[in-house]
Amino acid sequence: MNLLPIFLKLDGRPGLLVGAGNVALEKINSLLITGLRLRVIAPEAKAEIQQLAQENRLEWIQRSFDPADLDGNFVVIAATDKLELNATIYHEAVRRGILVNSVDDPPHCDFYFGSVVRRGDLQIAISTAGESPAVAQRLRREIDARLSADIGPWLRDLGTFRREVLATLPPGDARKALLHGVVERQFFESSSTPSRISENSGQVEGSVKGSVFLVGAGPGDPDLLTVKALRLIQSAEVILHDDLVPEAILELAASSAEVVNVGKRCGTKNITQEEIHALIITHASNGRRVVRLKCGDPLIFGRAAEEMKALTDAGVAFEVVPGITAAFAAAAAIPCSLTDRNAASNVIFSTGHHAQSHHDAPIPEIEDATRVVYMPGRDLTLLALEWLGKGLPADFPCAIVSHAAQPGQQVHRTTLGELGKAHPTQSPSLLIAGWSVRDMADNRIREATGETATA
Repeated sequence: MNLLPIFLKLDGRPGLLVGAGNVALEKINSLLITGLRLRVIAPEAKAEIQQLAQENRLEWIQRSFDPADLDGNFVVIAATDKLELNATIYHEAVRRGILVNSVDDPPHCDFYFGSVVRRGDLQIAISTAGESPAVAQRLRREIDARLSADIGPWLRDLGTFRREVLATLPPGDARKALLHGVVERQFFESSSTPSRISENSGQVEGSVKGSVFLVGAGPGDPDLLTVKALRLIQSAEVILHDDLVPEAILELAASSAEVVNVGKRCGTKNITQEEIHALIITHASNGRRVVRLKCGDPLIFGRAAEEMKALTDAGVAFEVVPGITAAFAAAAAIPCSLTDRNAASNVIFSTGHHAQSHHDAPIPEIEDATRVVYMPGRDLTLLALEWLGKGLPADFPCAIVSHAAQPGQQVHRTTLGELGKAHPTQSPSLLIAGWSVRDMADNRIREATGETATA
């Protein structure tokens, strides 16, 4: 179907909408901003629509539709929950030569409502000819996320300038060149001139052309990615990822993207940290859009400090995009709160190595903290002995969470006294210990999560 994309001037013109439910309300929000003189006909109306009528932003006529209601209108929208009535409205409107849209009923439409991105007077409308509004909505979200926020005011100023030029300069190539020259600017983020990266990033004067994003992939569930992380993964030209980033997230990358595993797992180092720095800088220096994809949050045990320093020293623009750290996903899996007004006013984050080696680190009020240990290792005996020696009680609750927020998630509850006897869990795993981890779940929760417990 070939459609002609047009933008109608509706300001001051009469329009009719039949129906006053949820679907009608969505269309009302799109119509009122155009200045359309809108009349709504329906026996009942949502409270929001009644409020708009009380504010004189539209007219609500509380009765059933009559074909005579169509007369004199410029556009008509049928938005009732009765398909036969919507079809009747369509045929009666066509007979009168009035443009009509029957919501979610493409055969009974003269026009479609597009998904619209707005920046002041700039409007980008997307239509799938009624085939898939969901596709149009997703494209709208992606364009809206990347389109610079300042375009509206810039366009307004540009319009003022254009009118001045048209009033003072004669027609000709010089005037045309001037009007085209002033619109040279960046509208979308790109690998060469990102529109937002310098707002709160590590960009420096004289930076190289490419851009780098240190992105948190979250605990592994693609649904727990931030919207910004998803957008960057989908638009990246190069993705340098940790070994534990699951395939389900990597599959979100564009087919044209270069995806490289730069992970260092379980002590095996196929690549050094310095080599990772060199890879990031080289790709950025070639003008490419690089996503350094890290598990969880890049600022929690992700060696982000070293990479940020290397990028700054090389003059490479970068931005840090936070992610959901594994501790939060693991706590949700148990489930428990990392803080508790009665039991835990502190949270301590550490790795398995540091949890055992910081002999001088005080225990806040002995037990008044939830302890989160990333990468605790397979044998927790030494860690348990260390904590017991510091004065923590043997019945201090512990939980080992493996593959938090992923399909293979497992939760194993135990106590500090029994921690050394815990069976090794599949990595990635995380240990949470504290009174906030006390057993609050009933058997139904354990069965649902595949949870085990050590007496």
